[in-house]
Amino acid sequence: MPDIHEVIQTICLSLPEAEATTSHGSPDYRVRGKTFATFTVNHHRDGRLALILNASRETQAMYVDAAPKIFFVPSYVGPRGWFGIDLAAGLRWQRVAELVRDAYVRVAPASLADQAVPLSPVPEPDTVDITRIDPFFAPANQALLESLRAICLALPETSEGASFGCPAFKAGKKTFCEFSCRGGLPNALIWVGTDRQAGFMLDPRFEIPAYMGHNGWIRLRFDNRFDPAEVSRLVEDSYRHFALKRMLKALDDAA
Repeated sequence: MPDIHEVIQTICLSLPEAEATTSHGSPDYRVRGKTFATFTVNHHRDGRLALILNASRETQAMYVDAAPKIFFVPSYVGPRGWFGIDLAAGLRWQRVAELVRDAYVRVAPASLADQAVPLSPVPEPDTVDITRIDPFFAPANQALLESLRAICLALPETSEGASFGCPAFKAGKKTFCEFSCRGGLPNALIWVGTDRQAGFMLDPRFEIPAYMGHNGWIRLRFDNRFDPAEVSRLVEDSYRHFALKRMLKALDDAA
């Protein structure tokens, strides 16, 4: 049986001139440059396998009011009328294909919309169990998270929170380290300062992340390698940048 990514792609690309792109790390389906569907897996750790579809506010309200366990108002695009389908909630896959077609017709030129027919029959995915689909839940990645957590929470006055759904470790109220899986690979975001970033770029495991890079952050991909001594040094340097004086005193006193 195909996996869920293949099923969604098959449904969306069955429509005339539909194309697949990537937007903010999620598969995005478009026709003539206009998006009609986006597939997300545990977006911001919301626990959903979701298909986000272009619609009017009236259509959104109709579906969400009628079946709130299946349909929901997504973040960001929800105020514009888009609605989400929780693909693990039991909606028939043939119905999913029909709703995708409706979203496509909403943005496609009339000449293409007239040709659009929902895919039939629709193959069913091998699983909709998010713990088997999202690499974040893979045992090896969870073990890496536990190792990183132990290093971060051993520092004075630290706690674990969330940043866009990802585990984030804070010194007081300020984040100094984050863990996520990007492109299926486990990684940590750590502050090193803009003056040190170039030196880290000589190592292919490091990259300057979007959005946060200009503030001095780097991304360390673990790539099946986790060096506790290396990670501890990087984490402590980042912690020292954000920690209050009393935290630094406690850290130095414990050394």
